[in-house]
Order: sequence, then structure tokens, then C-alpha cells
Amino acid sequence: MMGEVAAEAMLTGVNADGELASMGPVMGLSRLARGEITREEFARRYGHRGPHEFEVSIARPGEDPAWIDAQLAGLRDLRAGTEELLERQAKAREEAWARFAQRYPGKEAAMRERVRRWNAVVRDRESARSENIRAFWVLRAFTVRAGELTGAGADVFFLHLPELLALLRGDRSVLEKAPVRRATYEHYAALPPYPALIVGRFDPVRWAADPDRRADLYDARGATAPVSDTVTGFPGAPGVVEGVARVIAGPEEGERLKPGEILVTTLTNVGWTPMFPRAAAVVTDMGAPLSHASIVARELGIPAVVGTGNATMRLRDGDRIRVDGERGTVELLG
Repeated sequence: MMGEVAAEAMLTGVNADGELASMGPVMGLSRLARGEITREEFARRYGHRGPHEFEVSIARPGEDPAWIDAQLAGLRDLRAGTEELLERQAKAREEAWARFAQRYPGKEAAMRERVRRWNAVVRDRESARSENIRAFWVLRAFTVRAGELTGAGADVFFLHLPELLALLRGDRSVLEKAPVRRATYEHYAALPPYPALIVGRFDPVRWAADPDRRADLYDARGATAPVSDTVTGFPGAPGVVEGVARVIAGPEEGERLKPGEILVTTLTNVGWTPMFPRAAAVVTDMGAPLSHASIVARELGIPAVVGTGNATMRLRDGDRIRVDGERGTVELLG
């Protein structure tokens, strides 16, 4: 009825009628920076969310004062704060709704109600994920305490729950399994993210050692995907931006992203959200129109192209690129 760009603008505002969990950490950091909440309040409300929230052996952001300091430092470098980006998007949203009302007299109220109900569904889905992850912090606290009580330290993270309970009852023989499991974990954790599409038998170690490997496709039959001059994916959030690509492997490298650069990575989650206000656009190898990168980019009015399959392999740090979030394309300019 309105075209892709206007429709995307009309569908934003998920965060306006109630906090969207994916936006929570960056909104909380802004409030912390203004002194509206304390560090303790931030940690209690948002400290369970992070880039590795399913991995209980890794400390939650709420346990790490240095993480909070680093995120606050990143906010100070912004030319436009999170609230300013949201206000700009709110203006675009209401302008799109005004055009809708002019084009379809009498349909605005019903359509606004449909969008309101859908936005509530999006918030509920995000909130369910957030509260599920809060339980992982409880699981981590239990495991850390077990390591303290038994003197086993971080070895407890490499035990299954029945083994951990046996250790708490005094059976230390279960700890004999920890060294091999730790080595196996560290071995596979050091490998790059697997290709988005795998055909046939796949050996991740041999694949990682191949200098010509592709991040988008592995085909054991030897077939290769055609390479074009343009990286293509799903339209994540509309808008066209030209800028410098910053290829980032993990959120721990987030300080490398300078304000106004284009974030290029494999996949984002809520732990990456504090970087988004610094980014002029976002490009990911994996994801779809309802992925984290798409939802947060739309709310902030940042162009995004997701699910490209091979952007991190095709683009290099410092490349000048053009991101078209409506067409789902990324062009290398130089």
C-alpha cells in the first residue's frame, strides 16, 4: 500500500510503547550516562544480556565493571546519541503515517491498531528471550559457587550436571574428565564461524586451515558459488549510506568501530547493540529481516543488509562501500 521504505518506517516504534529487550542495554547505558540510574541498577536490570549469554563459563556484563566503563566511553564519542536517533526515526514514522492517512482516508486508525498489536508480539518475543537468558545467570552463579566450595574452580564448567552434583557430594573422580573436555572446547571455540550453507561431509578443522575457504558456502562436491561485483543479501532496514567498512569478528573488538563507519560482521545479537548508535550502517553474513540486526537497525533508522553469506570474506577493513538497505546490496567503491 505504501512501498517498502514508508512501510518500514510505519512499522518502527516497537520501543516506543514499551521497552524492546534488544534495545534495553543501549537505552540503559544512555540513562546511566545521564545519571538517571546507578551502575547497580543497570547491572541488575540489563547485566544478564551479552554477546555470549548462552555460554555459562563466560562472565555476564553485569559482573564486569570494565565492560560498563568501555560502553560508556563509546557513548561519549557519538555525534548523535541513541535518543536522537530514535527521535529522528519517530519523525520519519509519523511523516509516513501522515502520507498513509492522506492516501487512504478512514483506514489509519485500523492500520495503527494492527501495527500496535504486532509490535506487542515483537516485544513479548524479545522479553521471553531476555527472561530465559536471566535464568542462565542463575545457572552460572550456581556453577561458580560450586567451583568455590569444591576448590575445582573453572573445571566445574566442563562437568555435566549429575557429575557436578556428585562433586558437591565429595566424588572428585569426575574432575578427571575436565582436562580433555576443556581442550576440546578450546580447540573448536578457536575456529571461525562455520559457513551458512554446508553440503556433504564437513571437517571444520580442515576447512578452517584452507586459505581459500568461503564463509557463505561449503560444498564437498567441489562446486563453487558464482562471485559478483556486488555483495547481496536481505533488505534489513532501508536507507543508502556510503562509508568505510569496519570488519569485526566479535564484540570484544567493538572499540575498533568508529562513529560513522559501517559495521560488517558475521552475525549480531543483543551484546552488539551498544555499537549500533556508532554505526552508519550494518552488514551481516547471517540473519534475515526479523533478525536482531534488522530489528535494532530499523528502530534506530540505520540502513542494514543481512544474510549476505560472504560479506566478511569479500570486504576488508578500510574498504569504501555503499550500503543499500532497501535493495539489500553492498557495493565496493574502493
